[in-house]
Amino acid sequence: MTPNDGGDPVVLREDTMRAGVNSATRTIEEIEAHPTRPNVTKLIGARGGGNSRAVLAEAMADESAAGTPLYLLLDDIAGASLIAGFAYSRWIDRDLLMQEIRARPVRDMTGICTGFQRGSGALMPDGSSQWNHQVRPVEPLPRASDPLSWHALEEITDVAMRRARRIDVHIEDVITMDSMFQDSSTVPTGGRVAVHEYRLTATADRVTGELLTIDADPRVLPYDECPLASRNVGKVLGTPLSELRTVVLEKFSGTAGCTHLNDAMRALAEVPVLIRALREDEHR
Repeated sequence: MTPNDGGDPVVLREDTMRAGVNSATRTIEEIEAHPTRPNVTKLIGARGGGNSRAVLAEAMADESAAGTPLYLLLDDIAGASLIAGFAYSRWIDRDLLMQEIRARPVRDMTGICTGFQRGSGALMPDGSSQWNHQVRPVEPLPRASDPLSWHALEEITDVAMRRARRIDVHIEDVITMDSMFQDSSTVPTGGRVAVHEYRLTATADRVTGELLTIDADPRVLPYDECPLASRNVGKVLGTPLSELRTVVLEKFSGTAGCTHLNDAMRALAEVPVLIRALREDEHR
């Protein structure tokens, strides 16, 4: 939190977690959190996606209610494990990559999301996804001109995928939110390329917490059809921020939504926790 008087920022809470996920099945094989939470081991054996989120909601209900950073990290296992393998496509010879893909069982992606709606150019005739992702080189997230722009980020030059997320909140006549997330991969020549990047801006009633406005800016997405999902975000207007985790999944299932945009909207459920911290600071 950055104080109103312009003083040094204050870290209100910090959580970290490490998880080992099977790359083929997306099953969580090992996991730990710091500070330690004994219940986190109940996620072992859960598969990234709806299964892991169902287990998470039951095993870590207290973390969800408290809006802890750990819960947001654990919830992100579903999306992060889905996209993690993309990094190999930047490092492996394309012919070899396609050979390996063709050797795997076909996964029909038709109807999974807006980008994979029937007839989409993102789909192969058998329903599997095309491997012609649109990407964009991106600059390092930390800015030398703004040392407080990001926390310290590990510099990795080997094969790696990273999901970076930011949610900035302040209170005026309404609650104002500015958030973004980026999925990016390292590349052999150095630097990173993004395959997903969204920015969300929104406002909410400062008393009820109900969402008043929301706008999605799809900056980098892999297929031409993907940005169409951003047209539907108005469906959540009037929803209390604290309910976005469940409401988004209800309103944006299948071709009505985008897996990555859905994650960005669901993450706004953490905003009430940030607002409480700001209000406590106002009354000091």
